Order: sequence, then C-alpha cells, then structure tokens
Amino acid sequence: MKQKAIETGWYLPGYYSHVVASAVILVIGFFQVFDPIRRRLPFWHRTLGKVYIVGILGLAAPGALIMSFFINRGPWVFASFISQVSLWYWFTIKAYQKAKLHDYRAHELWMWRSFALTLAAITLRIYIFIFSFSLKLTEVNSYAILAWLSWVPNLMIVEWYFQKRAKSMSV
Repeated sequence: MKQKAIETGWYLPGYYSHVVASAVILVIGFFQVFDPIRRRLPFWHRTLGKVYIVGILGLAAPGALIMSFFINRGPWVFASFISQVSLWYWFTIKAYQKAKLHDYRAHELWMWRSFALTLAAITLRIYIFIFSFSLKLTEVNSYAILAWLSWVPNLMIVEWYFQKRAKSMSV
C-alpha cells in the first residue's frame, strides 16, 4: 500500500507538509501556552499564533488528511485520523475567530483544544513505544485503540481542566 501511495504523487507532499509544519507548530504551541510570553510579549504571542494557525490550516492538517487516506490500518484507524484532523481544523478556526472578536477566554479554550490535538502526535509515539512490547501493533484493533487514545484523552484533560477552573473562579 505504501508503494501505491507514493506512486500517486499525493502521499509524500502530504507527509512532508504534515511532518515539517507539525514540528514547527509543536514548538510554537509550547511557547504560546507559556504564560509569561502571552502576557509580557503580546506582539510575539500574536505573531507566533498566526504562524501556528497558518501552519495547521495550510500545511499540517491538509497533510494529515492526505496521509489518512493512505494508512491501511482499517476503518477504525481511518475514522480516528479523519475525526482528529476535522476537529483540529475546527478548533483552530474557532480559536482564530474568538481572538478576532476579542473573546480571549473562549480563544484560550479553543486554542487549548487545538493544541491537545497537536500533542496527539507525541502521545501516539509514547503509546506506540510503551505498548509495542505488549501489543501486536500490526493487528488492526491494537493500532486502532492507540489511534483513538492518542487524542481523545488529551481533549478530555483539557475539558476537565477548564471545567475545574471555571468552578473555582465562580466560587
């Protein structure tokens, strides 16, 4: 399947745009969530934020979408990757819209959701490393479980954190 993907001419451009842009986006994302930069250097926060958004919407997510069609790991893995990339687009667009409307609380929540999906790349590699000793990752179901676990818990943690924070602010 990999050879067929390369022969179509779509896989490698998708792969490289996803991998290169995602590496930059991961680094930028860590700086964006670091509080002193956001508060003390707003120009850099906005500038890096624009690079993050363009990187996701223009390179990383389209590359991930293309790659999803060439990963021959079964329908559950395909569904996971398509769901993840769709939400990645949606959350990033919503974050941008909220920033433009100066709704910075909502902007922060949407960006954390976007970053949780960006971090899925790291989460997936950690799970693959840990479970490669106990699971047969060539089996469709094993890899499907890891594909879903790479991003769903990340989002759940973000939602839990913001709900907890909202409750503590209202007390």
